[in-house]
Amino acid sequence: MPEFTPVRVMCHDRRLAMMSAWNLAAQAAGAGEGGLVGIWWDRAGSSIGLRSFDPVRIADLEYRMWVAYYLRRWTRVLAAMVSLLRLGFGTDWLVVLQGARLMLRAAQLWAPYPDNDPDGARAHMRELYALVRLRFGEPADPALAASLEIDWWRAHRERQYAPDPTETGDELVEAVTRLYCCLFGETEAAVRPTAMYRVQAMDLSDQWVRTGCRPDSPLLSLERAALIRAYTALLAVVQRGNAGDAAR
Repeated sequence: MPEFTPVRVMCHDRRLAMMSAWNLAAQAAGAGEGGLVGIWWDRAGSSIGLRSFDPVRIADLEYRMWVAYYLRRWTRVLAAMVSLLRLGFGTDWLVVLQGARLMLRAAQLWAPYPDNDPDGARAHMRELYALVRLRFGEPADPALAASLEIDWWRAHRERQYAPDPTETGDELVEAVTRLYCCLFGETEAAVRPTAMYRVQAMDLSDQWVRTGCRPDSPLLSLERAALIRAYTALLAVVQRGNAGDAAR
């Protein structure tokens, strides 16, 4: 699923808080794979740009997107994407729908296995990040952000289809960590716990898929809880970062 890695939390301050995205990055694409980590956005709102978002709300929307992605219920995927993007872009429906179209198309291009289209998915994510930069001034390099996004989608897919996922080691955690460092301007040590929680959620999602995508599976509540932990950890990181910026 596209990991609408760590999916993306958008803010009106100097830095862009994201996931998976895709990760939908969510894992829509990678996210579909473990959650379009992606990376998701939410607006923050104080005079000093202190980021504030509801980790439960963001996690729930991304969770719904992951489930719909693996069931290939594209209308539901699109609806969840629109809801997530509205948290960042507000009532600018033209931009919201444009962003949702780009995210959905990236997820669809990534979804087939093994013959997917990573270059096409990357191109659509680059357009999405360019759209974000046009509106918020970041990320500084949309092409790099898109490349890191697709890199963790790839790492997730390799983990997802490995006979023993543990054999892939920390590659997926490292890939998500690199993306978070790029998007948030934080150190690896600061964002790695968030990346680890996200990977836990992906592993639970993958286990759910392997056991038949049962709607009554107890794995679903565990997956949602792991996403909540990931966004709660992310909230703590970005708020500490903003507090440091204000102090300086």
